[in-house]
Amino acid sequence: MPGALSHLRICDFTGQLAGAGATRFLAAFGAQVIRIEDPVHQGQWDILRGMPPFVDARRGVEFGGPFNNHNVEKLGITLNLRTARGKELLKELVSISDVVTENFSAGVMGRLGFDYEALKTLRNDIIYVSNCGFGHSGPYKDFKTWGPIVQAVSGLTFSSGLPDQPPSGWGYSYMDHTGGYYMAIAILMALRHRNQTGEGQWVDLGCTEAGATLAGPAILDYTVNGRPLRRPGNPNSNRSQYPAMAPHGIYPSQEEDTWIAIACRDEQDWKAIGLATGESWMQEVRFSDLRGRLLAEDALDNLLAKWTRKQDNFEAAALLQKVGVPATAVQRPQERIDQDPNTKAWGLWPTVKHSEMGAIRVDGLPVHFSETDWRMEQGGPCLGEHNEEVFGGLLGLNPDEIASLTEDGVL
Repeated sequence: MPGALSHLRICDFTGQLAGAGATRFLAAFGAQVIRIEDPVHQGQWDILRGMPPFVDARRGVEFGGPFNNHNVEKLGITLNLRTARGKELLKELVSISDVVTENFSAGVMGRLGFDYEALKTLRNDIIYVSNCGFGHSGPYKDFKTWGPIVQAVSGLTFSSGLPDQPPSGWGYSYMDHTGGYYMAIAILMALRHRNQTGEGQWVDLGCTEAGATLAGPAILDYTVNGRPLRRPGNPNSNRSQYPAMAPHGIYPSQEEDTWIAIACRDEQDWKAIGLATGESWMQEVRFSDLRGRLLAEDALDNLLAKWTRKQDNFEAAALLQKVGVPATAVQRPQERIDQDPNTKAWGLWPTVKHSEMGAIRVDGLPVHFSETDWRMEQGGPCLGEHNEEVFGGLLGLNPDEIASLTEDGVL
């Protein structure tokens, strides 16, 4: 069955996570995404090509697990844009594409001769979507970023941590993934606009600005209340301030480095926790309402942790769930992926066939459509794997021409 986006063709220069993650969404719903790579540097403008984890002892640009994961269902071609013939072929490809996507640093496409003004001469309704750290305007436009840098500059890293400790952030690499989500949404909005008006446009996305939009509650609290995020006792990223809840956090359980998450939304939850745990301290007057629990939150967390330390995290979560309290074991990846029955039922980690690696599991999408669902069957492309399909099938080159261009270093 044709995918919801099978009428679209995307000329794709994206790489890593922030860009390739966006076109991955569209490819899963049927868009023909043609990923363009550099034959001279063996595709290494995307460092994920040869990056671990690996499926076995083999190494090299065809065996990078992250690259495969972020490029499922895409076609892969090589094209040397340092050559005149390479640029001619790209012009032909753009002229039959709906969207051109990239996440280079600002100005790279212009230096290659393919900025938005140039692309418009090839197809006047082309949609060009660029995604870089600070966008293409402003005093920071020439700065180069990476996911953790974007998180820090946007303010997100500052907002995550424990009291009296340095900012902790979210590890690697929250804003790469979020930047990809924003980029996918932006592409679809631009396509919607073109469907209505016939107009293409340049979509200029700055990942740092995307990150700043996620700091809304802290920004609002400061601008309205004059209350800084860094103040005595704050932030504690395990606790909920908006809305206020207590207890609300991650608590240790019986085995070493095992944990349980518990959220008490209201007085009904509080009474249910008391019923499930049978702890006498829950009857203390200081914990009788939300205000009191918030004032004594440190003591409350310590007492609750004494109870959770005696429990298996999965069994304790089931006990609390039974009485209606939001709670769950903090699952390790293998527990969530391999041992949780809901994972298989949802189909979140489908198996794709990669030309070199064989059958490999990849990340699915956290949504299902009843009529036009996503599909992931083909692994990420090997370097130049679809040169004949694209240059021959789409652009009409014969096999001898393709072989000659390959020998000359154009493909």
